[in-house]
Amino acid sequence: MTQTIFITQSQEETFGIGVELGKKAKPGDIFALIGNLGTGKTIIAKGIAKGLGINDEITSPTFTLLEVYESDIPLYHFDLYRISDDMELENLFFEEYWFGDGVSVIEWSDRAMKRLPEDIYIITLEYIDKNRRKITVEYPAS
Repeated sequence: MTQTIFITQSQEETFGIGVELGKKAKPGDIFALIGNLGTGKTIIAKGIAKGLGINDEITSPTFTLLEVYESDIPLYHFDLYRISDDMELENLFFEEYWFGDGVSVIEWSDRAMKRLPEDIYIITLEYIDKNRRKITVEYPAS
């Protein structure tokens, strides 16, 4: 995998990285977001949605686990924060979406890494200080 490291100075810059990723996304792409609370996972998800041409308000689907946003390429926005074990994840059948006709963005994806295919985008967000984030984007081989 190749990777790019970004240091962002604001939410707008973090959002912009997401927009660029969304503009290049194609059906079947999976963006696995990893990072602690407050590092900008939802900001990246909002940017990817915008890059896909989705103008809906994107919120973290923590209590519903999945939000679907319709567009030319649908967006499947997952939040696995409340998933506690593999069995719980297995009962949700999310793979149907991950291998579907849309783009999947998975917050807290580290809870499902064993289940995800190999050729995915892995985006790790790290807190530097109040405004700055280190964002590492690992690109799929294909």
